[in-house]
Amino acid sequence: MGSVELLIVLDRDGGTPLQQQVCDQVVALVRAGQLRPGDTMPPSRDLAHQLDVSRTVVTRAYELLAARGVLTARRGSGTTVAGTPAAPVPPPRRAPAALAPQPPVPTDGANSLWQPWEPPPVREPGVGIDFRHGTPALADFPVARWRQSLHAAYARADAAALGYGPAEGSPALRAEIAALLRHSRALDASPDRVMVTGGATQALDILTRILVRQGDVVVIEDPSHTVLRQVFGCSEGAVVPVPVDEEGLRVADIDAHVRARGLDPARVRLVYVTPSHQFPTGSIMSEARRRHLLSWAYERGATVLEDDYHNEFTFTAERLPALAAERHRDTVVYVGSFSKTLFPALRIGYAVTPPRLVQPFLGIKWITDRLTPTVAQEALADFIRTGAYARHISRMTRLYRQRRSRLLGALYEHFGAGVRVSGEAAGLHVLVTLTGLDPRLEDTVVRLAAGRGVRIYPASGYFVQEPPDHPAYLMGYATLPAPRITEGVALLADAVREATGRGRRPPAP
Repeated sequence: MGSVELLIVLDRDGGTPLQQQVCDQVVALVRAGQLRPGDTMPPSRDLAHQLDVSRTVVTRAYELLAARGVLTARRGSGTTVAGTPAAPVPPPRRAPAALAPQPPVPTDGANSLWQPWEPPPVREPGVGIDFRHGTPALADFPVARWRQSLHAAYARADAAALGYGPAEGSPALRAEIAALLRHSRALDASPDRVMVTGGATQALDILTRILVRQGDVVVIEDPSHTVLRQVFGCSEGAVVPVPVDEEGLRVADIDAHVRARGLDPARVRLVYVTPSHQFPTGSIMSEARRRHLLSWAYERGATVLEDDYHNEFTFTAERLPALAAERHRDTVVYVGSFSKTLFPALRIGYAVTPPRLVQPFLGIKWITDRLTPTVAQEALADFIRTGAYARHISRMTRLYRQRRSRLLGALYEHFGAGVRVSGEAAGLHVLVTLTGLDPRLEDTVVRLAAGRGVRIYPASGYFVQEPPDHPAYLMGYATLPAPRITEGVALLADAVREATGRGRRPPAP
């Protein structure tokens, strides 16, 4: 390794010779572990220049240290720290007092709320067709066009852009997000209510810190995503799952489910919903249910957290505006992200908050990470402003519609009336239920499909109280070309036949 720069401070007014001070401080550095066996010492000329002393002082100090076995000098190899210091190592410092016992943090196996742990996004050997959900078609992202926006952002970057920017985010990006939401989601919010975050998950975390205290209640959809359950589960509040149906969250059942946990419905502070494309069922919240939820939240003084993931990719003519676009009397926080529309590594999300939450949100944002990287925000603002974002969304919607159609067609071809598909109206995945099969076969089908090179994802673990009556799977289609989707579903059908003892499909003529 290269030579190290030593932290040595000499007392020129004291009575100890300078070479002895150098010697003593090198020994102290070795004992503290700041110099380790094999480290190369600075050449005597360099250290003398650093300490502003004659070279003779350093040379004599090195000679003393070598005589004591602290340093080793070899011709042509320089001077290095020896294997062990010659002086005895001082007794270890007294260990600090033990911290007070902390309550254990729940894990994915400790509570039904924490199941299932998401499978890691890796390509396992032998798994060639992966129906992973939640991942966009990254191979089709316009990298060259994005590079142009990055180049433009860096070309314009001044000292402010390269320094610590505002916690709320780049003014240019906030203005572009506000315009996007006004046009696509009928949400008319001023840019000063748009808070840029490190992905949607950070927005959820900050809002939980602001709103939830010990004894409070957080209502979530059942089924729901693992990550959000973990975010809310780390708060001081109690997390209460409430079932959804084809119209969305069953608002009329909230009070009963809260009371069933021995809790007071008046302590509900946060209600998390995915009204545009419920995860994982894909149901869309009806207008009647939306009005009921907003009325309920206002009467209870609760805040509704609207996660509008996947809203950009819709495959039906009928499309409801954002819940936050309704007259909600400052009860709704709208959260979005660019992870699915662009790419997850961008890590830019946002929250549109009521005025009462702007300053508390900024306070938490400031102490957690100070800012989301400013130049990336400026690049994204350029990408949106120049129309590249809209063109990308249009192109991806056409691509996803084709792949979705191929998946649905293949499922019905192979399973016919034995399959039920939900969530096909929007998003990047569908929920596939194999009707008529014993739910205990869910994992067996996964295993047999993997043996054929196909990876699918069980859905039952996302349900807390009312698991599916039949094997159910989340099947994403965004990353798979149509021929691979066709092949994958055929292999899945083979796996199902083997799981049920019905043998293999007959060979194609």
